[in-house]
Amino acid sequence: MRHIKEIATAVGTLAIAVGVGFVMQSSEAAKERYGEAARPSAVTAPTPDDEQLSGTSSADVLLEVQEIELTSASEAMPVPVPQTDRGVHRVSAPASAKMPDASDVLPQAESCRIVADAQNAPAAMVALTLAAPCAANERLTVHHNGMMFTETTNATGSLNVVVPALTEQAVFIMAFSNGDGAVAQTTVPELERYDRTTIQWRGRAGFELHAREFGADYGQDGHVWSGIAQNAEGMTQGNNGYIMRLGDTQSAEPLMAEVYTFPSGVSAQDGTIDLSVEAEVTESNCGLEVEAQSLEMMDGGVMKTQDLTLAVPGCDAIGSFLVLNNLVADLKVASN
Repeated sequence: MRHIKEIATAVGTLAIAVGVGFVMQSSEAAKERYGEAARPSAVTAPTPDDEQLSGTSSADVLLEVQEIELTSASEAMPVPVPQTDRGVHRVSAPASAKMPDASDVLPQAESCRIVADAQNAPAAMVALTLAAPCAANERLTVHHNGMMFTETTNATGSLNVVVPALTEQAVFIMAFSNGDGAVAQTTVPELERYDRTTIQWRGRAGFELHAREFGADYGQDGHVWSGIAQNAEGMTQGNNGYIMRLGDTQSAEPLMAEVYTFPSGVSAQDGTIDLSVEAEVTESNCGLEVEAQSLEMMDGGVMKTQDLTLAVPGCDAIGSFLVLNNLVADLKVASN
């Protein structure tokens, strides 16, 4: 029998703008919900649609440019004029002097130019590409409408990643830790046919986004989370939702995000999709205080955000799951 232990959290244990249902499930109950292997180690070969809709594996640069005020000097400052070179003995270069070999010359600035591009992909996704020839194997942060995640360029300084658009006029900033970077943008008119909910965090906090579609229970068809194979074709046909995890898990303390997408505009059925944010107690987070943020697309293109601070139970609770039922709103879907 599943054993569910309810924890009454004190102020400071769970700090959030609204009340959040908080339940801790034992490891035995977790096995019933998620199966023996929460995340399968073997992944089947993706279909072409899956490849287009899958994110790739990233200087956490927070770019916030606002309220810039341009000013000018109030008084003209005197500029010192250099003295003439009287008394300087001029000589010419020796005849044996020669220009350095081409291999000794530093690369021209043009060869290190960083270029980014954004192209529309199926299901209101955006295919991002970055070319940074002088930034091979470098960590960077991708910013998009409040969402941030860490990625890493490859050995040639390139990056290819598919990202769910969170606004119709989609702007993406890709920034390295030294301030270099590039911006790409595109228009995603089909976004109005999709509902999207995002949870983002830093490091190994262990957060997961779970969707139980149209009455489905944990482990049943209709339970969508990042630990199962995603059905991209079903999503494009309006049959199911899709979760994409973004961020380079191989980086130290990466910024991570999960985005749940449901095709509400072409849904084959109506009903409610129950959404919850959950966190597994692991060796990486037990006994620590972890933070996360939710992003929800609302009517009119407004983005609703909520910040969460959670005190994770001690390491004797490893294997249990913390279930936050009210952090994100459930989706009400009408068939089309």
